[in-house]
Amino acid sequence: MISAAENQRLTRVGPGTPMGNLMRRYWQPVCFSDQLPKPDGDPLRVRLLGQNFVAFRDTSGKPGVLDELCMHRRASLAIGRVEDGGIRCLYHGWKFGVDGTIQETPNHCDERFRQRLKAPAYPVREAGGIVWGYFGPKELEPPFQKFGFFDGPDQNRCSFLIKIPANYLQLWEGGTDSSHVGILHCNLANPDWKNKSDVVPPEDDYSSVALAVGDNAPDIEIENTEYGFHYAAKRQGPPLADGTPTSSTRVTAVFMPTGRIIPLAQYQFFLFEVPADDHWTNTFLICHGPKPFDRARQKAVLGLDNEKLWNERDCIYRATPDNLYLQDRSLMNVTWSGLSGLAPEDASIGVSMGPIVDRENETLVAADAAVVRLRDRVLENLRRVEAGEEPMGLSITDYTKVRSLPDTNVPKGGRWQDLVPDNLGLSGKKLERV
Repeated sequence: MISAAENQRLTRVGPGTPMGNLMRRYWQPVCFSDQLPKPDGDPLRVRLLGQNFVAFRDTSGKPGVLDELCMHRRASLAIGRVEDGGIRCLYHGWKFGVDGTIQETPNHCDERFRQRLKAPAYPVREAGGIVWGYFGPKELEPPFQKFGFFDGPDQNRCSFLIKIPANYLQLWEGGTDSSHVGILHCNLANPDWKNKSDVVPPEDDYSSVALAVGDNAPDIEIENTEYGFHYAAKRQGPPLADGTPTSSTRVTAVFMPTGRIIPLAQYQFFLFEVPADDHWTNTFLICHGPKPFDRARQKAVLGLDNEKLWNERDCIYRATPDNLYLQDRSLMNVTWSGLSGLAPEDASIGVSMGPIVDRENETLVAADAAVVRLRDRVLENLRRVEAGEEPMGLSITDYTKVRSLPDTNVPKGGRWQDLVPDNLGLSGKKLERV
């Protein structure tokens, strides 16, 4: 468990809070590119880190992110007109470029006024099907970081956004908790877990999320990295042909400020738990692999094909305590959870904890070691920033070789770190900065 004071430090993300200051030192996912599908299209209201912004794509196709409220009389630009190279406020027609340049002020014709001022605008990059923004001090803007899912054709990437009414940390912690996978997700990950039967996913099932073995009490081994840590969940594996015992080993990379890579047999699954504010999280899910995805199939595997729960128009996750998370208890003898798939199971568990979970009353066990390490690393990152040091991982510009490892039989005593040699572990090799 952690103290109430530490919990406050970890979970509050608004302007001026310790975690809010830390989060603003990193490039953050703002929206998916296809949420701004065309030049001069509809603007998009975005809530991020306790603030409201407007994202838009100008006439040339360049994306921009501004404060939502017009600098003139504070009307919302999210209902404005996007035209002629900028976004125009409906109230008095002031028009702004993606860089905050004031292009027109119809009710004030002094050109010197327009040249003297700029609207609050933020650095923007577009890569990997995502519009990214930087919201920290201008003089501390870090290098833009490249992830593995930036590469390859667009059809080899399948992405979803889920807006979940829960604090980012409890969702991020869920993603670093390997022992829940074969239980909460047993219908897809480990359908025969009660009988401890091994499950071998069919090679032609590109969307499989199955565990290789039915062991739900993995041993956890953790190694710190400059960007956070990676850890191995080691389950009892089958012996090798010569009788050598093995561990079925699954490695997950966890990186600051809110990311992780989930290992699956056929592809890598990137997740970013981006805080909208203290009580809401924008979860970006990006599946990336060597061949095209069937989006409808992937949507069904994730459990996002139920419009009562979620839709692609507003991306809001609608399960709440009042509707009992839209659980169908009549299906619990068939589906274990009575929920409809991976994403609803994870999201509903997170929402069920309340907007911000009370971590003082937990009862932790050995399988929670990676969750404990996550909290420790984030608190350490906070201390670094408060001491005037650089946050973890900012100087690493290329993450394309950082990866997770799907279930792999490793001889007992073997080094799993050797199977992910580019993960920049701090104990096994000298850190190479790009």
